Amino acid sequence: MTSSDLNFKHSHRLSIAPMLDWTNRDFRYFLRLISKHSLLYTEMVTAPALVRGGALHLLDHAPEEHPVALQLGGSDPAELAAAARLGADAGYDEINLNCGCPSDRVQSGAFGAILMQSPELVADCVAAMGAVVDVDVTVKCRIGVDEQEPQDILPAFLDKIRAAGCRRVTIHARKAWLSGLSPKENREIPPLKYDMVYKLKKEFPSLEIIINGAVTDIAQCQAHLQHVDGVMIGREAYHNPYLLAEVDGKIYGDTEPAPSREVILSRYADYCAEEIAKGTRLNHMSRHVLGLFQGKPGARIFRRYISEEAHKLPKDADVLRRAFEAMQPAIENAERRALEDNNR
Repeated sequence: MTSSDLNFKHSHRLSIAPMLDWTNRDFRYFLRLISKHSLLYTEMVTAPALVRGGALHLLDHAPEEHPVALQLGGSDPAELAAAARLGADAGYDEINLNCGCPSDRVQSGAFGAILMQSPELVADCVAAMGAVVDVDVTVKCRIGVDEQEPQDILPAFLDKIRAAGCRRVTIHARKAWLSGLSPKENREIPPLKYDMVYKLKKEFPSLEIIINGAVTDIAQCQAHLQHVDGVMIGREAYHNPYLLAEVDGKIYGDTEPAPSREVILSRYADYCAEEIAKGTRLNHMSRHVLGLFQGKPGARIFRRYISEEAHKLPKDADVLRRAFEAMQPAIENAERRALEDNNR
């Protein structure tokens, strides 16, 4: 099966989480060079920024990024509906409502994980957005917040958003603590409850359920897919992006071979050159490739070269290609040592 045979409606089988300061349009373009089929998400964009602030540049994306979803933050149904319409008009394939972020800034805006305490409001928001767009309106949530008992509140939460027209929900399989834990701690300390998410899929067979939380490799994705409809990978995709090279074949059944790291880097350098011509500085884009050679000989040299040179030469996209050249002696040394070990 080739890429042209695949239907994008199955893209949610593997998605990359919305991550603040990371999943911007440059990183999404870079990831699309690695995987043709996984679903990409924007950083969270607040509905007030679009509707009241007129920050429509936040919707910018390249045609090559598709399938790509817009994640919105907000809690006012009418304002979210207006923002969803703007997102759909901009060409996004899905509109997602953030009900999972626990940061203080998000809570102060009365959205994010705090919305887990207001399922009726979430349902109203979903219904309002769904009434004005033709693309899927989805929700990303936690299993609960603070003292909530997930087994008591989550089925009712899912039932309400399903009744409002939501057909797909991504569940981070941890609680969020709205006070006492930082956002980073909320990603690590509350225990994972994968079995609870599996159980919910059995209770809600018509609802597409995507699981999220501490997924770090494709084998884990394949294991989760025995129980749920899709898997979302978070920070591992940023720190070790080439893990996605396995996705198209192992998750989507695409028989086309994955591009090499060198080919991906060269294509991204071409993209950076085009963006530099429009006024973007290289160091704003090059940071996204630092993990491309994660775990490979010379990876530290590659990272250091880019980190130092991209700031010095913000208009020279060939810095990326020279970084690859700089790591070649380390690769050759590793290969020579491996050959010597085999000959002993």
